Amino acid sequence: MKMSVALPHKKYPLFIERGILEQLGSLLTGIWSPRKIAIISDSHVAPLYQERIIRQLQTAGFRAVTFQVPAGESAKSWENAIRLYRSLTNNQFTRSDGVLALGGGVVGDLAGFVASTYMRGIAFIQIPTSLLAQVDSSVGGKTAINLDTAKNIVGTFHQPDAVFIDPDTLKTLPQRFICEGYAEIVKMSALEGGAFWQMTGDVHHPDEIITQVEPLIRQSITYKSRIVCQDEKEAGLRQILNFGHTIGHAIELLSDGALAHGEAISIGMARIAQLFEDYGLTKNGTSDGLIQRLQQAELPLNSPLIGTAEFYRKIINDKKNHGGKLNLVYLKAPGQPVMHSIPISQAELFFTGRNSLDNQ
Repeated sequence: MKMSVALPHKKYPLFIERGILEQLGSLLTGIWSPRKIAIISDSHVAPLYQERIIRQLQTAGFRAVTFQVPAGESAKSWENAIRLYRSLTNNQFTRSDGVLALGGGVVGDLAGFVASTYMRGIAFIQIPTSLLAQVDSSVGGKTAINLDTAKNIVGTFHQPDAVFIDPDTLKTLPQRFICEGYAEIVKMSALEGGAFWQMTGDVHHPDEIITQVEPLIRQSITYKSRIVCQDEKEAGLRQILNFGHTIGHAIELLSDGALAHGEAISIGMARIAQLFEDYGLTKNGTSDGLIQRLQQAELPLNSPLIGTAEFYRKIINDKKNHGGKLNLVYLKAPGQPVMHSIPISQAELFFTGRNSLDNQ
């Protein structure tokens, strides 16, 4: 299946097909002229797919140079970005060459950031191999690295020239990380509502995620692409995609690797949905429907990190805050996301249920 993301200044293809990695070389010839390609991957993914992709590229007339970073969120660092810049320079990469991100969301964010800033920007293609990356981070052009004080705090918007999604790569993922990616699918179904919300309601066990994964991927990408095409740089509407992320990013950082991104977002969504329902701004039963979907995927729903002093410090440093305001996304009902701002000074009162909110 071929889709397209049509932004005001750029249109690029997005392919979803089992076994598409075996067609990569021939498909790339329709997107890029012959050039050097930096394949950036990590220590988990590279041994699985890198040699296959090198053969495809070489057969199609491309020259492949490989770069590998450690697996895990800690790879999104200044140190790794600088190491990659130096490697690109040492291999004489120019603006006429390209970067191919092969891996999950961490690799996509890091490789995209490097591509967007090396020589003020070179061409970039995404091959996401995790469910989380396939349904979320590979689409939309966000790139970033982390600093100690905040997640994704240094980044750019840099759209890829193409995205290649092969659901067969999910066969190598442990079930935990299938479920992690599913948290973002549930998020987007809650934001869109309607048939997509019903689709996630029909998934009753983690094993059913993988059996239904292709339509779930298509629905997620269709929804996210529509939002991104209306608001590429998160000036307004795209902020709704941060549902659950203010809490999620804070506890993900504080967990020091114990929580995967989707697990932290699951906790963030469950918490924020219940809070706004308790405040009377969300239709009764909405949080139950959301929590049920997360529970059926065996995702976590709470964390002892919420409410700690360090939690509030992370919340204050969140990049989505503006002018002393904490910007939160909640649901009036499935398919009806709303932005709500509170003063940062009232964050503790809000998260403990002791604030006073006016109905909207």
